[in-house]
Amino acid sequence: MQRWHAPARGRSLAVAHGGLVYAVAYDPDAAQGIAAQTTNALAFLNDRLAEAGSDKSRLLQVTIYLQDMTMKREMDVVWTEWIGPPENWPQRACMGADIGDNGTTLIEIVAIAAQV
Repeated sequence: MQRWHAPARGRSLAVAHGGLVYAVAYDPDAAQGIAAQTTNALAFLNDRLAEAGSDKSRLLQVTIYLQDMTMKREMDVVWTEWIGPPENWPQRACMGADIGDNGTTLIEIVAIAAQV
């Protein structure tokens, strides 16, 4: 088992075990607006997957948590452009959640991917 620890205590940004990668992503800069935060969070996810020997074409499941579900349509535009062709599409769910951080964090992504 391999772990990539987060800056915050008690958690990891990614864990690889048994040919699978479990990762979390967010916008570390807490940019303004959901489109910018989604773009940054997906770039962060790309980096976590690459570190663990995977990529977005090997995603199996993704859960996206939004601070405000009214932002879903705008987030989906960025997601759809990023994820690419249907061969890359994982099973995906999107839910509203009080993410915390006084509302500055608008999106958090939890993903499971196969390793290469």
